[in-house]
Amino acid sequence: MNLPNVLTISRVPLMFIIVALMFVDLPWAATAAFWLFIVAALTDWLDGKIARQRGEVSSFGRFMDAVIDKVMVIGLMIALVTNKGNFMGHGITAMVLLLCILCREFAISGLRMAVAVKGEVVVADTGGKVKTFVQLNAIGWLIGARMLELDYPELFGGDDRGFVTTVRIIGMSLYALSAVLTVTSGIAYFRRHGRVLFN
Repeated sequence: MNLPNVLTISRVPLMFIIVALMFVDLPWAATAAFWLFIVAALTDWLDGKIARQRGEVSSFGRFMDAVIDKVMVIGLMIALVTNKGNFMGHGITAMVLLLCILCREFAISGLRMAVAVKGEVVVADTGGKVKTFVQLNAIGWLIGARMLELDYPELFGGDDRGFVTTVRIIGMSLYALSAVLTVTSGIAYFRRHGRVLFN
């Protein structure tokens, strides 16, 4: 359990805390959720950087990084979709996109296990990394809009509510884009490694 792997695993408890803060009715809970999410997202970048610098890159680290990214992203997306108001009346569309993302992630997890049986590791490619980056950005914008709306009504309420709406629309757009990238990157993974399922 070196430092990069500790940072990777830390995203799981952080995700639980963030989700809890998204549902409790406490002052500044939305702000705390937003900044804890930023910390969690930064660990996604920091663990890999430290591992490469220290020469501590491992199969366990590569595998768990990909799995925990999925756990955190899906957990937060479920919280966003089930928490009313985050998608401005487009909750059904958001849920359908989330189901597409879930189907892809379960399929790729199954592929990873099948490949692991053959003694190989499916590492994240550029498409997978871009997908994760867009997903994290979508979550950040949506949690950020919620923070501005709930914790800063004196700044962004009334006539200035348009700014919060703009932030939320950016988050929704990135959310939709992330769903498209999730599906297309999943197809790319199966094109490269799907042969394992038939050997």
